[in-house]
Amino acid sequence: MSRRKGRVLAFQGLYSYDVGKNPLEEILAFTWPEAKDEAAEAFAGLVINGTVEHLEEIDKQIEEHLSESWTMERVNKVSLAILRVSVYEILFQSAAETKVIIDEAVEIAKKYGEDGSFKFINAVLDNIAKKN
Repeated sequence: MSRRKGRVLAFQGLYSYDVGKNPLEEILAFTWPEAKDEAAEAFAGLVINGTVEHLEEIDKQIEEHLSESWTMERVNKVSLAILRVSVYEILFQSAAETKVIIDEAVEIAKKYGEDGSFKFINAVLDNIAKKN
């Protein structure tokens, strides 16, 4: 369960980094979760740092797999944060199965995203996984 909680923390942290322009050091302090989970926070920190480090490549992958009528600017910020975390894991974290990464991204989107955003996220991640 720590990985799932870590993925949620990573998505929340990246959202805060992108939308709130909060400093990375502040985000990595994980001051917002109610229940502390060191394992989840360690995993989230790894994912956040890795995603920020490879953000240009990750965004390029996402953009290449959007349908023709979509642009990065049009993607909802919550969905974008979920996509970024998941693409980082697919491309750079070989320890996790791609199917698990996508399934958890869909579950996170169902809980935190807009109605139906999980379908969009599933399609984009599935296409990226097939290519890589």
